[in-house]
Order: sequence, then C-alpha cells, then structure tokens
Amino acid sequence: MKLLRITAEGLPLFKDKLDLCFCASQRLDEESKGQLYHLFSNIYLNPITALVGVNASGKTSVLRLVLAVLSLLSCEPLNHLETRRIFGFDNDVKLNSYLFYERSGLLCRLETVIGCTGGSVPAQRCAIVSETLWCKKASGSMPRSSLFDFKNCSPVLERNGSEAFLSDDVSVLISQNRKNGEALAFESMNSFTGAQNLTDCGDASEDVLALLDPGVESLKFEERSGGPVIRLKFKGRPEIAMNSAAELANYLSSGTIKGLDAFSKARRILKSGGCLVIDELENHFNLGIVAALMRFFTDSRINPRGAILIFSSHCPELLDEFSRGDCIYVTRNQGGIAAARLSERLKRNDIKKSDAYASDYLGGTAPDYDAYMRLKRNLESIFDAG
Repeated sequence: MKLLRITAEGLPLFKDKLDLCFCASQRLDEESKGQLYHLFSNIYLNPITALVGVNASGKTSVLRLVLAVLSLLSCEPLNHLETRRIFGFDNDVKLNSYLFYERSGLLCRLETVIGCTGGSVPAQRCAIVSETLWCKKASGSMPRSSLFDFKNCSPVLERNGSEAFLSDDVSVLISQNRKNGEALAFESMNSFTGAQNLTDCGDASEDVLALLDPGVESLKFEERSGGPVIRLKFKGRPEIAMNSAAELANYLSSGTIKGLDAFSKARRILKSGGCLVIDELENHFNLGIVAALMRFFTDSRINPRGAILIFSSHCPELLDEFSRGDCIYVTRNQGGIAAARLSERLKRNDIKKSDAYASDYLGGTAPDYDAYMRLKRNLESIFDAG
C-alpha cells in the first residue's frame, strides 16, 4: 500500500488547508523516471520528500501530522500516539488520505473527521467523528489530472457507529487493509533530533560502520538472562563490554549513533516499501552521509519497492541533490503554518535551489533582516554603555 497524498483542514497551528502530495507532478523524462517509482500509467511516486524552512517555520509540525496520518492508516489507536496533539482539541479536523493498493490496483480516498471528547485537558481524547472510503480501479490510461478525482464514485465504506468491536479512535480502514492483504509500514526518527541513545539495537553491519566511523571494527548485541551485553571493538584496541545502549555515547559520536539508527531503519523500510520519517536529517551528520542515504532511496536497484524517505532540513546545500522541485516543500509560519512545493514557487531553471533558498528569493527562507538589525543594535548598545 502506498500513501499518495494528504490534505488536512482545521489544524490549529496551520494557516489554511495543508496539501502534501508524494506523487511526481513535473514533466517526466527518461532520466527522472529512473529515480522515481512507477505505480501505473503515467503516475510516479517521489521516493524522497523534503521539508525545508527556517527555524519555527513548521517543519516538525508537518512531520508530526504525517506520522499521525501514517499511524491512522496503520489502524493504530489515535489516543496512543505521541503526535495526536497536532489535531488540537478545539475544532474538528478533516483529513483526506489518498492510497493505492498495489496488489488489487485500487485507488482509495479516505476522509476522516477527528474530534475531541472529554472536558478538561487531562481527560481529553481523540475520537473519529465520521469516516468515509471511496475506491476506484486504476487503469493504464488514467491521466494524472484525474488521479485524485472521486466525484463519480460511491462510498464503499462508511462509519456509522455500528462497528461493535471497533474503538472510536481506530480507523475503519482496518477492514480494507485485511481485505486487500496490504498494510503501510513506517518508521520514525522524529524524536531523535537531539538524542544520543541508540534505539534500534542490533548487530551493525561492517559496511555501515565503515561509512560512519572507520575506526570501529565491530558492534554486537547479545541477549542474556541477566540483561543485554553490548560489545564494541575499535581497530587495534581491546573490546569494550557494556550493559546499556546509553553507554555507547561515551565511545561513539552522536553522528555514528544516529547513523546506526537511521541506516538500520532505512534497511527495513527499503525492504518493506514503506515510509521513513526523519526530523532534521542533517543533524549530527556530514552532508556526504546524508547524500548517501538519500541516494539509496532514489536508486531503483536498492529501492525496487518504492520506499519513501520524508525528512526536514535546515541545510540549503541538500536541495542541490534533487533534480526535481516537486519533491521539496518550503514551509513558512506567517499567521499560521503553510507548505508549498518548490516547483510552484521556483519556475526558473537557471538558479540553483540552494542559492534561491539562502538568498530568500523564495521568501521566508532566511532570517528576518529587521530582527537581525534590532539584535545587532541591542548588542552594540551593551558595549557603548560600558
């Protein structure tokens, strides 16, 4: 199952309707097709979606919404999610999730309205107020313009309150997933931005270690009755034994620890064809390692099942790794969070993406100049007064 698009209305932190599409919308040539995942007809999936913007522009909030939707579509209870507060507790939120079941060739639109029950904040919980599913068969001649058009389709499934064994915070999509024999796998590193603990414990491959830290010979995890034993070996030095993954921070860099987590999760997602979500991908990494991870997802030999990497970044240099602009969203927070495709805001091909971003050509992608000057004058006044 592939997630093709998300729209959301009523989110308290967002300015207007949010629309995130993971399908290619720009012109397709033979070179670009080799970096995309073919679904059917002339419909291709972008294997990477990047969110870029200045601090506090809403990148992390958008990723939280994506994770909440992925959890909803995986039929996890909403009230078990750390990301559920992105929905707020004041108004109903309407989500539209567009899906493609590859085995059956079904295109689906799931509309989910999420509300709040309970009075005081501690007692408040999410509940699915209404839910409707539309489906249509994908065809080899379907144009991109009609991909998300379900106007002539009748609902195949509606939530009506008679689902006796279904919790009010679990999607009715659970029955469709079972019927089609497909589910949406995903992994998250959204809470790992500033962490230095290895969350994905398992023997690290020599190839990954060589890329992240050439000085490490091996890293192995053993499960014993008295607790886990971690064995770390540097080249030419005695082995170090530990009982907690947290101790690795004493010997390995933050980049190595995060890299071990990221590449381990990426390996599973590439195998399943799911989604990997990472906040601030470049944090703790040098750009070479970031670029290597991105290229794994755009290489059809490594990613034959159409896995998607969704990440946020502050680093404009990363934008030049993309040959397309329809997989990059620029976020801004001016009276509310908004996200727009780079391809819709940068029409010129003679400007490097990183230059357009860093120079504020796109608007809202560089620190506010007036705020900078006020801070500068404030700092000057300190020394003038002294």
